[in-house]
Amino acid sequence: MPGSLAQAARIARPAAAVPPNGPQRGRPGRTRDKIASMRRLYRPIRGPRLLPRAGAAVVSVLCVLCAVCALGFPSLPSAPPETARAPDRASRVTSEVLRLAEEVEQTRRQYEQAQRAAKEERARSREIDRLLQGRRVVSDTLREDVGSAARAEYRTGGFTTAPADESDAEDPLELVALQVPDARRRARLARMMDEDDRKSRRLVAEGEELALARPELDKDSERLREQVRAVEARLVAARGDLNTLAQAAIDNGRCIPLRRAAAGGGTGAEHAAAQANGRWTRPVTSYQLTAGFGGVGANWASTHSGQDFAVPSGTPVRSIGAGTVVAAGCGGAFGISLVVQHEDGWYSQYAHLAATFVTPGQQVRAGQWIGLSGTTGNSTGPHLHFEIRTSPEFGSAVDPVPWLNAHGVRL
Repeated sequence: MPGSLAQAARIARPAAAVPPNGPQRGRPGRTRDKIASMRRLYRPIRGPRLLPRAGAAVVSVLCVLCAVCALGFPSLPSAPPETARAPDRASRVTSEVLRLAEEVEQTRRQYEQAQRAAKEERARSREIDRLLQGRRVVSDTLREDVGSAARAEYRTGGFTTAPADESDAEDPLELVALQVPDARRRARLARMMDEDDRKSRRLVAEGEELALARPELDKDSERLREQVRAVEARLVAARGDLNTLAQAAIDNGRCIPLRRAAAGGGTGAEHAAAQANGRWTRPVTSYQLTAGFGGVGANWASTHSGQDFAVPSGTPVRSIGAGTVVAAGCGGAFGISLVVQHEDGWYSQYAHLAATFVTPGQQVRAGQWIGLSGTTGNSTGPHLHFEIRTSPEFGSAVDPVPWLNAHGVRL
């Protein structure tokens, strides 16, 4: 018989031995139960019984911990829904660059308006001072005239001028008639003094208002200047992130167009402004022309094949005319680049981009945003390298400035 069965039989068999002190009286069944319990308590654990008992203990502890966690912590969703997921980092950085650029522009306009208001206020204050000086001269002159008239009346008995001869003073009515011009002159002087006094008081009141408003204008101007600086610093950081992501995309060989391409980029007003001179427009709206076509230097293998537009990273780049995107580059000397085919066999190229909004085969309009400027590829700083070509391949470029001029676009 196995040891476990024999042991169980011994435990279940009634106790035959009699204690040394004689048989127990009262409740023999209870005594037997105690003996059996003690035997079970001190029975050694042998062989395979250890693992099942330890496993059961671990399971019990885990169950308790799970119950505590379930009671102590709220349930969390396993994953956010697809529609609630944030866009990828490149899209977020691009949106941040565009938003901050617009915020900088608006804040600068507000600051310039505050500066103009302060300048106009200072100019008006100077004008008021000048007018008050003139009012003082007029007032002094009028008071002198009134004083002269009063002194003359005192000396002549009410006449500012004496009669020409004695015969003129014979008739009292004639004497009264002689006083009429003097009375009119005195009344006119009184009206002029009163009007001058009112003008002077208005000027003084306006000057006081301007003086009270000047500290507030200065405070608003300083606040806007600090705001411009803060937003510009954030924009510089965002542009740096955009350049970093663009270079990482090139290193990974994954220059994926951003989702803004779904909206076409730009607004209807921008498209209308782009075509104000016809079917063609500039590739960027605000720029500084730098390296031109045919230039030589250490940065080019032979000569410069296009026109460079110095613009900050993240500046929207527009298609100069309607056409079809036929190529998109991701690396090499041009970095991230696009080529658009236009009518009459002309092609335009946009290089050193930080991001694109379009893909090959996509139709674009004149003025439509197709990418953001950057500094990828063989570039020493943020700018747009722009070419006009007779074919989509490198080596067929013509000078883009005369070409744009011939098509109604002045740079």
